[in-house]
Amino acid sequence: MRLVFAGTPEPAVPSLRALIESPRHEVVAVVTRPDARSGRGRTVSRSPIGALADEHGIEVLTPEKAGDPAFLARLAEIAPDACPVVAYGALLPQSALDIPAHGWVNLHFSLLPAWRGAAPVQAAVRAGDEIVGAATFQIVKALDAGPVFGVVTEQVMPTDTAGDLLERLSVSGAALLKSTMDGIEDGTLRAVPQPDEGVTYAPKLSVEDAHISFKLPWAAVDRHIRSVTPEPGAWAEFRGERLKIGPVTYADELGIGPGELRVERKRVLVGTATKPLQLGEVQAQGKKRMAATDWARGSRIEQGERLQ
Repeated sequence: MRLVFAGTPEPAVPSLRALIESPRHEVVAVVTRPDARSGRGRTVSRSPIGALADEHGIEVLTPEKAGDPAFLARLAEIAPDACPVVAYGALLPQSALDIPAHGWVNLHFSLLPAWRGAAPVQAAVRAGDEIVGAATFQIVKALDAGPVFGVVTEQVMPTDTAGDLLERLSVSGAALLKSTMDGIEDGTLRAVPQPDEGVTYAPKLSVEDAHISFKLPWAAVDRHIRSVTPEPGAWAEFRGERLKIGPVTYADELGIGPGELRVERKRVLVGTATKPLQLGEVQAQGKKRMAATDWARGSRIEQGERLQ
């Protein structure tokens, strides 16, 4: 089939690569978010999907909005059989959905109908889900509500961050998306409507959503930190400034209040509503990431100081 692939960030790269390498399909163009400024130098850079398309000489379309007339005209001119989508990052109007013969097929990183929305893996980790997954479905106007072609699953390990799971799901999901395209071409695959029960939502996360409260039990604090690692990045306030916090480990200690810091020779503990956690790496404002013990020594933490 002639495919126009839509996607933007790194987790979409394995899927695009799998479709480019497939002998059964031809990726004739990609749709990605416009080039953006990033890094300290604020240099303009291509999205990971745009960069991979450039490497293979594939046409790159970067509309400001997917409803732009010029974009719709070019998409109609290309006349794709189907448009696979992975984390494109923009809404698709009905005028765009109507163009490909087999529609737009999304790879979404959740077990639908659970965690519809922009941050499904993060939501699953914070909620304590033991199994996560990815699903391919036909895009309809309602958010992530279209019928499902197939799923893959992944067990959540105790130390998994959202980034760890997304990396694994991006690989297994790529294979799922390719097999979905194969089944659509063969006419052997039919999408199944999602059930009405079990619908949950996972909206896009802000920096404020990554503010950690140590007034919660240790397991909830641990899941919250892992759910926002690496993005947008867990943080708490220390001496009025933000301190970024890496994944933590369980410490079987007692007698530390929520947010209270205890500095020992080889570890730094922080209290929760139940038992404390041991800090791993932290990053103070304007500093590089470092071991919590190095940060604590340099900060000369006094007894009773807390993370807020």
